[in-house]
Amino acid sequence: MKEIAIIMGSDSDLPVMAQAENVLKQFGIGYEITVVSAHRTPKRLYNFAENARKNGFDVIIAGAGGAAHLPGMVASLTSLPVIGVPIQSKALSGLDSLLSIVQMPKGVPVASVAINGAANAALLAIKILAAKHPNLHGRLQDYMDTMESEVLNKANKLSDLGGEAYLKS
Repeated sequence: MKEIAIIMGSDSDLPVMAQAENVLKQFGIGYEITVVSAHRTPKRLYNFAENARKNGFDVIIAGAGGAAHLPGMVASLTSLPVIGVPIQSKALSGLDSLLSIVQMPKGVPVASVAINGAANAALLAIKILAAKHPNLHGRLQDYMDTMESEVLNKANKLSDLGGEAYLKS
């Protein structure tokens, strides 16, 4: 079952959005990934958003750069939660995308993550799914425990070697 949709405005966004795909694969979460341009394929956008729930999705992760209308437009057409991923742009380093996503009008909420933060978008989507699938809580805790262990191992190595020796290892 494909519970999460990963959409992006252009295939040039794929290197960033693949981070979300990798996290969902790691958790064994079903997903679909595709290109839906708010400006170049508006009919496709409407069709996708209006049928997302019927097509089995529970959460939509939408990556967009520049004007970044995709997450907001999708959110305006569906009752599903939408998580926006601002894609770093050349002109304003992604600040334009971030502001476009977070400055949604009242009644059309879009969650947002950091610029190029597709991995966090996937983790947030999994946390949303965990409300429906309690078995995900343990897997999320395991993920968090692994991160903690990695940091503690690095801290211990740094303490054992000292700063300069650590950097050379």
